[in-house]
Amino acid sequence: MPVCRKRYHTGFESNSPGHLSLPLWAPTLFALSILIGSGCKEKKVESTTPAPPEVEVIRVAPQDVPITKEWVATLKGFVNADIRSKVSGYLLRQDYVNGTVVSKGTLLFEIDPRPFQAEVDQAKANLEEARGALAQARAGLLEAKANQQKTEAAQGKTEIDVKRYTPLAKAKAISQEELDNAQQANLAANAQVDAAKASVSTASATIDARSASVDAARAALENAQLNLGYTKIVSPINGIAGIANAQVGDLVGATTPTPLTTVSTADPILAQFAAAEQEYLSVVRGTGKTTSAAQAAVKRLSFDLVLADGTEFPYIDREVDVRTGSINIQVAFPNPGNVLRPGGYGTIRSVVRTQRGAIAVPQRALTELQGRYMVAVVGDQDKVTVRQVKPGEQVGSLWVIQDGLKAGERIVVEGTQKVKEGMQVVPKPYEGPAEKLSDKLSRKR
Repeated sequence: MPVCRKRYHTGFESNSPGHLSLPLWAPTLFALSILIGSGCKEKKVESTTPAPPEVEVIRVAPQDVPITKEWVATLKGFVNADIRSKVSGYLLRQDYVNGTVVSKGTLLFEIDPRPFQAEVDQAKANLEEARGALAQARAGLLEAKANQQKTEAAQGKTEIDVKRYTPLAKAKAISQEELDNAQQANLAANAQVDAAKASVSTASATIDARSASVDAARAALENAQLNLGYTKIVSPINGIAGIANAQVGDLVGATTPTPLTTVSTADPILAQFAAAEQEYLSVVRGTGKTTSAAQAAVKRLSFDLVLADGTEFPYIDREVDVRTGSINIQVAFPNPGNVLRPGGYGTIRSVVRTQRGAIAVPQRALTELQGRYMVAVVGDQDKVTVRQVKPGEQVGSLWVIQDGLKAGERIVVEGTQKVKEGMQVVPKPYEGPAEKLSDKLSRKR
């Protein structure tokens, strides 16, 4: 900076040699000289206008967009068998490892068998006793039949005597008293025969009763043996045995509210999710009013299973079971090797319809402000207009715009944070992901 070099008369006076005298107005003159000296310095101020920011834009165009829906699904076994104890007793042992694959008939739990073994022994003794009583009844029947034959023989003799004495008594060959004695003896013999026949009938009835007792004792023995067998709890199916809900020493029984464990068939495995009523109606609308038509419409959909880590389950052969009562939908996926386990979670994804001529933009092009969504539109003069839009369905990283954009308009995708209303920008083609937007859409079909 150039400095003014000027000479001023200070007015200093010397009263004596080698001594200067300072007048009273000297301080004022000194300060004025400083101000004048500083004013002589030249300052150069440069004013610069910032260059318009560079932004990346895309030109929106109508295209057919497959609308994809996603639901949170719970994985369930195709068959879920609750394992319960059929008899009451103390849990003695758990014979499987939680979460392992078991085969049909695999021993899972054991209940203390001693009380049930005692019942079996008692039932066997009762059966033997009933069989002994039956044998005794059969012997009584034989004895009754023999007595009947004996009395019938005696009655035959008395009857012969009556027939022989009757003409003799008329001819006065014998006395009337002898005929009367023969007749009384015959009557007594007839009574003994009737009594013998009654004894045979009683013996036969006793045999029937003893036979019924034997059958009852045999049934009691079989029931006791069944209860003894129930102390060993086995798996009814092939599947995965879950975590045990009872510990060794617990008293368990048929009335226990919680099952001991659950064995689930995991191949195939079911992914169950609940569809919203509007989503369900949007799929079945136009298919007719019958339940079968609605179910057929849902079965025509193609479902994908996305696991919790974001990977897509590779097996795509599946069956759909629609339960329209609560709009629960089950999709069966093959599960070789039991990779997926019941109780897990995943995401079911399906293309439910195709929106024709839709305008889809990257989600990053939208800015949310208090519930409103805005996009920056670049006009013909490369000036920005911030416009409110109405977003619709999401398709991956894209968002379908229902209102607010027209085909052919350019919108800012990268650099939205640098622009504002009326700003001049330098638009450049969007250089985001290498894949084209159309490829993103086609991949969702």
